[in-house]
Amino acid sequence: MISRTPVPDAPRGSEPKREKGRLRVAAIMEAGVQVFTEKGYDAATMTEIAARSGTAIGSLYRFFPSKESLADALLLRYALHVKNGLAEMAQQVADLTRESVADAFVDFVLVLQSQRSFAIALVDARGGSVDERLRFREVMRSGVADILRKAVPGISPAKAKVMAVVLIQTLKGVISTANEEPAMQAMILAEMRELVRTYLASASGQKGK
Repeated sequence: MISRTPVPDAPRGSEPKREKGRLRVAAIMEAGVQVFTEKGYDAATMTEIAARSGTAIGSLYRFFPSKESLADALLLRYALHVKNGLAEMAQQVADLTRESVADAFVDFVLVLQSQRSFAIALVDARGGSVDERLRFREVMRSGVADILRKAVPGISPAKAKVMAVVLIQTLKGVISTANEEPAMQAMILAEMRELVRTYLASASGQKGK
Protein backbone atom coordinates (compact mmCIF):
# COMPACT_ATOMS: atom_id res chain seq x y z
CA MET A 1 0.00 0.00 0.00
CA ILE A 2 1.55 3.28 -1.10
CA SER A 3 0.66 6.88 -0.42
CA ARG A 4 2.30 10.23 0.12
CA THR A 5 1.76 13.29 2.26
CA PRO A 6 1.25 16.71 0.68
CA VAL A 7 4.49 18.48 -0.20
CA PRO A 8 5.06 21.49 2.06
CA ASP A 9 4.83 24.09 -0.72
CA ALA A 10 1.68 22.69 -2.35
CA PRO A 11 -0.95 25.36 -1.65
CA ARG A 12 -4.24 24.21 -0.13
CA GLY A 13 -7.35 26.33 -0.41
CA SER A 14 -9.60 27.53 2.35
CA GLU A 15 -10.99 24.99 4.79
CA PRO A 16 -14.80 24.84 4.77
CA LYS A 17 -16.34 26.13 8.01
CA ARG A 18 -19.94 25.12 7.33
CA GLU A 19 -21.54 21.75 6.67
CA LYS A 20 -22.49 22.83 3.14
CA GLY A 21 -18.85 23.59 2.39
CA ARG A 22 -17.70 20.26 3.84
CA LEU A 23 -20.21 18.42 1.69
CA ARG A 24 -18.99 20.35 -1.34
CA VAL A 25 -15.38 19.39 -0.63
CA ALA A 26 -16.42 15.75 -0.22
CA ALA A 27 -18.22 15.86 -3.57
CA ILE A 28 -15.16 17.40 -5.25
CA MET A 29 -12.86 14.75 -3.81
CA GLU A 30 -15.13 11.90 -4.92
CA ALA A 31 -15.33 13.42 -8.40
CA GLY A 32 -11.55 13.72 -8.35
CA VAL A 33 -11.22 10.00 -7.61
CA GLN A 34 -13.56 9.19 -10.51
CA VAL A 35 -11.86 11.45 -13.04
CA PHE A 36 -8.30 10.54 -12.02
CA THR A 37 -9.22 6.85 -12.19
CA GLU A 38 -10.92 7.11 -15.58
CA LYS A 39 -8.60 9.57 -17.32
CA GLY A 40 -5.32 9.27 -15.43
CA TYR A 41 -3.66 12.12 -13.56
CA ASP A 42 -2.13 13.86 -16.58
CA ALA A 43 -5.31 13.84 -18.70
CA ALA A 44 -7.64 14.81 -15.86
CA THR A 45 -8.74 18.44 -15.77
CA MET A 46 -10.10 20.59 -12.98
CA THR A 47 -12.88 21.69 -15.36
CA GLU A 48 -14.15 18.12 -15.68
CA ILE A 49 -13.83 17.51 -11.95
CA ALA A 50 -15.86 20.67 -11.30
CA ALA A 51 -18.56 19.56 -13.75
CA ARG A 52 -18.65 16.01 -12.36
CA SER A 53 -19.11 17.32 -8.81
CA GLY A 54 -21.64 19.98 -9.78
CA THR A 55 -19.31 22.70 -8.53
CA ALA A 56 -18.59 26.08 -10.10
CA ILE A 57 -14.97 26.20 -11.23
CA GLY A 58 -14.35 29.24 -9.03
CA SER A 59 -15.58 27.37 -5.97
CA LEU A 60 -13.43 24.37 -6.80
CA TYR A 61 -10.29 26.52 -6.99
CA ARG A 62 -11.24 28.17 -3.71
CA PHE A 63 -10.94 24.79 -1.97
CA PHE A 64 -8.22 23.30 -4.19
CA PRO A 65 -6.05 25.93 -5.95
CA SER A 66 -4.51 23.35 -8.29
CA LYS A 67 -4.84 19.80 -9.56
CA GLU A 68 -1.74 18.97 -7.54
CA SER A 69 -3.34 20.13 -4.28
CA LEU A 70 -6.42 17.99 -4.95
CA ALA A 71 -4.28 14.94 -5.70
CA ASP A 72 -2.28 15.51 -2.52
CA ALA A 73 -5.48 15.79 -0.48
CA LEU A 74 -6.77 12.51 -1.90
CA LEU A 75 -3.52 10.71 -1.16
CA LEU A 76 -3.39 12.12 2.35
CA ARG A 77 -6.97 10.96 2.93
CA TYR A 78 -5.97 7.45 1.85
CA ALA A 79 -2.90 7.45 4.11
CA LEU A 80 -4.95 8.61 7.10
CA HIS A 81 -7.62 6.01 6.35
CA VAL A 82 -4.99 3.25 6.45
CA LYS A 83 -3.32 4.59 9.59
CA ASN A 84 -6.60 5.12 11.45
CA GLY A 85 -7.92 1.73 10.37
CA LEU A 86 -4.88 -0.03 11.78
CA ALA A 87 -5.08 2.01 15.00
CA GLU A 88 -8.74 1.08 15.43
CA MET A 89 -7.95 -2.58 14.90
CA ALA A 90 -5.17 -2.36 17.49
CA GLN A 91 -7.68 -1.04 20.06
CA GLN A 92 -10.11 -3.88 19.39
CA VAL A 93 -7.69 -6.78 19.09
CA ALA A 94 -7.60 -7.62 22.81
CA ASP A 95 -11.26 -8.62 22.66
CA LEU A 96 -10.96 -10.70 19.49
CA THR A 97 -10.17 -14.36 18.98
CA ARG A 98 -7.20 -15.21 16.80
CA GLU A 99 -9.61 -16.27 14.05
CA SER A 100 -11.34 -12.89 14.26
CA VAL A 101 -8.01 -11.07 14.06
CA ALA A 102 -7.15 -12.98 10.89
CA ASP A 103 -10.54 -12.12 9.40
CA ALA A 104 -10.09 -8.47 10.38
CA PHE A 105 -6.78 -8.28 8.49
CA VAL A 106 -8.29 -9.80 5.34
CA ASP A 107 -11.43 -7.65 5.55
CA PHE A 108 -9.34 -4.51 6.05
CA VAL A 109 -7.38 -5.19 2.86
CA LEU A 110 -10.60 -5.91 0.96
CA VAL A 111 -11.99 -2.53 1.99
CA LEU A 112 -8.80 -0.81 0.81
CA GLN A 113 -8.68 -2.73 -2.46
CA SER A 114 -10.02 -0.11 -4.87
CA GLN A 115 -8.42 2.79 -2.99
CA ARG A 116 -5.03 1.11 -3.04
CA SER A 117 -5.02 0.75 -6.84
CA PHE A 118 -6.03 4.38 -7.21
CA ALA A 119 -3.42 5.59 -4.73
CA ILE A 120 -0.60 3.65 -6.39
CA ALA A 121 -1.49 5.02 -9.82
CA LEU A 122 -1.77 8.56 -8.51
CA VAL A 123 1.46 8.56 -6.52
CA ASP A 124 3.33 7.13 -9.51
CA ALA A 125 1.91 9.86 -11.75
CA ARG A 126 2.81 12.50 -9.17
CA GLY A 127 6.37 11.19 -8.93
CA GLY A 128 6.32 10.23 -5.27
CA SER A 129 9.82 10.05 -3.85
CA VAL A 130 11.50 6.94 -2.52
CA ASP A 131 11.63 8.57 0.94
CA GLU A 132 7.86 9.06 0.94
CA ARG A 133 7.29 5.44 -0.02
CA LEU A 134 9.63 4.28 2.71
CA ARG A 135 7.89 6.44 5.31
CA PHE A 136 4.51 5.02 4.44
CA ARG A 137 5.87 1.48 4.40
CA GLU A 138 7.18 2.04 7.93
CA VAL A 139 3.78 3.31 9.07
CA MET A 140 2.19 0.14 7.67
CA ARG A 141 4.73 -2.17 9.28
CA SER A 142 4.53 -0.44 12.65
CA GLY A 143 0.73 -0.49 12.62
CA VAL A 144 0.54 -4.19 11.79
CA ALA A 145 3.32 -5.03 14.27
CA ASP A 146 1.42 -3.23 17.05
CA ILE A 147 -1.66 -5.35 16.31
CA LEU A 148 0.42 -8.53 16.30
CA ARG A 149 1.99 -7.76 19.69
CA LYS A 150 -1.50 -7.52 21.17
CA ALA A 151 -2.89 -10.50 19.28
CA VAL A 152 0.02 -12.80 20.12
CA PRO A 153 1.10 -12.07 23.72
CA GLY A 154 4.72 -12.72 24.49
CA ILE A 155 6.28 -12.08 21.09
CA SER A 156 9.14 -9.61 21.03
CA PRO A 157 8.97 -6.29 19.12
CA ALA A 158 11.59 -7.62 16.69
CA LYS A 159 9.56 -10.77 16.03
CA ALA A 160 6.39 -8.72 15.59
CA LYS A 161 8.09 -6.50 13.02
CA VAL A 162 9.33 -9.48 11.02
CA MET A 163 5.87 -11.06 11.18
CA ALA A 164 4.35 -7.77 10.02
CA VAL A 165 6.48 -7.80 6.87
CA VAL A 166 5.50 -11.41 6.12
CA LEU A 167 1.83 -10.71 6.81
CA ILE A 168 1.72 -7.59 4.63
CA GLN A 169 3.29 -9.51 1.75
CA THR A 170 0.80 -12.34 2.25
CA LEU A 171 -2.18 -10.00 2.35
CA LYS A 172 -1.18 -8.49 -0.99
CA GLY A 173 -2.56 -11.72 -2.41
CA VAL A 174 -6.03 -10.54 -1.37
CA ILE A 175 -5.76 -7.73 -3.92
CA SER A 176 -5.18 -10.19 -6.77
CA THR A 177 -8.52 -11.88 -6.14
CA ALA A 178 -10.42 -8.90 -7.55
CA ASN A 179 -10.35 -10.31 -11.09
CA GLU A 180 -11.48 -13.80 -10.12
CA GLU A 181 -14.97 -15.18 -10.63
CA PRO A 182 -17.08 -14.73 -7.45
CA ALA A 183 -17.09 -18.43 -6.57
CA MET A 184 -13.32 -18.74 -7.04
CA GLN A 185 -12.71 -15.50 -5.18
CA ALA A 186 -14.70 -16.76 -2.20
CA MET A 187 -12.68 -19.98 -2.06
CA ILE A 188 -9.36 -18.15 -2.36
CA LEU A 189 -10.30 -15.70 0.38
CA ALA A 190 -11.34 -18.56 2.64
CA GLU A 191 -7.89 -20.10 2.13
CA MET A 192 -6.24 -16.73 2.78
CA ARG A 193 -8.11 -16.38 6.06
CA GLU A 194 -7.05 -19.85 7.13
CA LEU A 195 -3.46 -19.11 6.13
CA VAL A 196 -3.37 -15.98 8.30
CA ARG A 197 -5.00 -17.84 11.21
CA THR A 198 -2.39 -20.59 10.99
CA TYR A 199 0.43 -18.07 10.84
CA LEU A 200 -0.83 -16.23 13.93
CA ALA A 201 -1.27 -19.51 15.80
CA SER A 202 2.26 -20.66 14.88
CA ALA A 203 3.75 -17.54 16.47
CA SER A 204 2.57 -18.61 19.90
CA GLY A 205 2.93 -22.36 19.35
CA GLN A 206 -0.82 -22.83 19.65
CA LYS A 207 -3.42 -24.07 17.20
CA GLY A 208 -6.16 -21.81 18.35
CA LYS A 209 -7.37 -19.46 21.04
